[in-house]
Amino acid sequence: MILTCMNPVVAAAPALMVVDRPGLRAEIRRIAAAADRRVDERALPVGRHDWMGASVVLLDTAAARECAAARCPRRPGVLLVTEDEPGLPDWQTATAVGAEQVLALPDAAEALIAAFAANAHGGGGRGVVVAVAGACGGAGASTLAAAIALTAARRRFRPRTLLLDAAPFGGGLDLLLGLEKAPGPRWPDLAVEHGRVAADALHAALPGIGGITVLACTRDGSAPAPPPTAVRAVLDAVRGAGDLLVCDLSTERGAHADQLLDAADLVVLIAPAQLRAVAAAEPTTTRLRTRNPNLALLVRGPAPGGLRPADIATALDLPLLHTMRALPALSHQLERGGLPLHARHPLHRAATAVLGVLTSTGAPPRSGCTAPREPIRHAFAAQRPKPPETAVDPVAPHDVPAGPAVTPLMPEPGRR
Repeated sequence: MILTCMNPVVAAAPALMVVDRPGLRAEIRRIAAAADRRVDERALPVGRHDWMGASVVLLDTAAARECAAARCPRRPGVLLVTEDEPGLPDWQTATAVGAEQVLALPDAAEALIAAFAANAHGGGGRGVVVAVAGACGGAGASTLAAAIALTAARRRFRPRTLLLDAAPFGGGLDLLLGLEKAPGPRWPDLAVEHGRVAADALHAALPGIGGITVLACTRDGSAPAPPPTAVRAVLDAVRGAGDLLVCDLSTERGAHADQLLDAADLVVLIAPAQLRAVAAAEPTTTRLRTRNPNLALLVRGPAPGGLRPADIATALDLPLLHTMRALPALSHQLERGGLPLHARHPLHRAATAVLGVLTSTGAPPRSGCTAPREPIRHAFAAQRPKPPETAVDPVAPHDVPAGPAVTPLMPEPGRR
């Protein structure tokens, strides 16, 4: 279990150094000692927890080139260090890996000490990113993502929650939540200057409902996919502010989807308990797992052929996070009254199960390099699908259970 120190008075997070030249390593050790900073020395490839848990990441040009090729995500506090005056290849590599500065040592010793001080307690922030993918079209990824976001906001899981629409041809999460007439920017309206956006400004500008803000796609086809620069800016803003980002990937592919998968602390694959859906889930699982090993399965009914959730998990070689029964009345409820989320509703229970995984370690998990990708030790990480003889009963088709009246989450347009 990886725990991150939350008290900056207790200890400063160590810096990470991946440098090959002995002379440069010795100089960094000397400067770190002067700054009273511990430095962990690592060889390539860089592990995900090392990358995201370090206060500062110090790379030489060769290491930076490898980390960029491995798609290590952008984070604050990455520095490229050289012994000589940096040249064009050094600057190009620094841009590729997302380095904030290029420092020629020992001349730039004071700048390195300042970087140690500015990034004393970890560069990855405390924000959490969850991505929800569908095994096939209509699997329910958008609805589940919305349920996770709304449930998290009610529980005050993080200071703020942003629901991000990454499926430009999915009809729009604003429409799902009754915000289609609410003022505020959608993806094409999001102007990102210098690759950054302030989290406070983002939450203040976006339409909201039920304690969450929503960044939705448009329905006019003007912007087929969120631009990578804007996606990166939103990810950095949410993580840096300690907020929760819930991404609706549905069945989307492309550069923006890869960015979100790379950054996610948890990827949830929702699959209907139907033969064709499971067949579609097999290549989807392979694709998702190559981007992020922190992948869990949520199975929903109905199961017309009697497929059992544990059997589906075994076939896909995925840990079974949760099973949700059929909700034949859900479409009607969404059309007429909003998303039902009382405590006994299956959607609420599914969302609670997802959030429970993220809190089971006692600290928000960290995402990191995609190669190699080390699975975070989540509560489900050690689980393997149960053998068929101990599998749970098939998902049976039946309606929403009796319980408290459903409170619609459909405000007047523009009401937050």
